[in-house]
Amino acid sequence: QVQLVESGGAMVQPGGSLRLSCATSGMFFSLYDMSWYRQAPGKQRELVASITTGGTTNYADSVKGRFTISRDNAKYTVYLQMNSLKPEDTAVYYCNAELARQDYWGKGTLVTVSS
Repeated sequence: QVQLVESGGAMVQPGGSLRLSCATSGMFFSLYDMSWYRQAPGKQRELVASITTGGTTNYADSVKGRFTISRDNAKYTVYLQMNSLKPEDTAVYYCNAELARQDYWGKGTLVTVSS
């Protein structure tokens, strides 16, 4: 059974940093493209960052230069380092794994940026 479990969400002040982790199991992790999405209250879920099996990364314009996605195939885990956090980064962050028609999601972790 495929499982994706996010962790690392917290409340942080503007300008602060957090690192999110997404631990996976039940899947050949290295074969999947991995992504982080987020959904703020009252808004649609949006792509934040993605990383392919080959390590190519892509970022939403709103987080470029502040967030970094990475993966550790040996630990079956994908990370999202978030720096210079802003109140508008407040959202539930979800991990996604995609391979052809297979698409898996975690349950999310809440990030709140507030003073």
